[in-house]
Amino acid sequence: DLKDILTNEEILRIVRVFASEGISKVRLTGGEPLVRKGIVDFISRLSQIEEIKDLSLTTNGLLLRDLAEVLKQAGLKRVNISLDSLKRDRFYQITRRDDFERVWSGIEEALRVGLTPIKINMVAIRGVNDDEIEAFARLTLHLPVTVRYIEYMPSGNGEDWKKSDLLTTPQIKSRLEKVGPLICITSNPWDGPAKRFRIEGAMGEIGLIGAVSSHFCEECNRIRLTPDGKIRTCLFSDDEIDVREILRNGGTDQDLKERLLVALRRKPERHH
Repeated sequence: DLKDILTNEEILRIVRVFASEGISKVRLTGGEPLVRKGIVDFISRLSQIEEIKDLSLTTNGLLLRDLAEVLKQAGLKRVNISLDSLKRDRFYQITRRDDFERVWSGIEEALRVGLTPIKINMVAIRGVNDDEIEAFARLTLHLPVTVRYIEYMPSGNGEDWKKSDLLTTPQIKSRLEKVGPLICITSNPWDGPAKRFRIEGAMGEIGLIGAVSSHFCEECNRIRLTPDGKIRTCLFSDDEIDVREILRNGGTDQDLKERLLVALRRKPERHH
């Protein structure tokens, strides 16, 4: 129901309050955030929150060609693009859209306007697209992009998940070493979950995200705000903490801060 969805004003209030408690990075994800009504103005207002140092967006890339420049002007720093194939026919099989060229031109436009570093997220699934692991890596040789290989993950309680689908990051890494020697890049604590590498002589980077085979729970510094106003402290959990009812029942900023602290205390030690 649309009335359950937080308004832009409500999200801005939550971000302002949470930013005052030390949150400095915001990433807009989806669904597809670029179809949200008023997204460019919303990003502009988010970017004006002084404590927010990094504002990024994860997109399927379909609208990026047309919006990259205005997003950059609005204050967006960088984009993550979900892309699971570089083959037009396979892209169509996976997404049910014949839009590979449109997405690729969106990547080129994002590079042109400086929405960088661009991170291309590839979920490697055995028997679906694992024959393209090396082709994605070769993109980094001549483009200043970060290709991130993400283990296929269950979400919520993971009931639909089969272990046979899992291609682990060590298996992916051994395939990447066929393209060229991998040089380890030292991560800083705010980098997030990816183990970072560069192929010798490459312009770009490679990231390996092993949420299942080598879970990074101890370093996880993420919380998620759902569209209907719940805080999720772990993607693999269905545990949610409601902040919408505070917003809509006259709650104070202090009430919101206290709810944030409750959420952080409940952040699980690890997923199962």
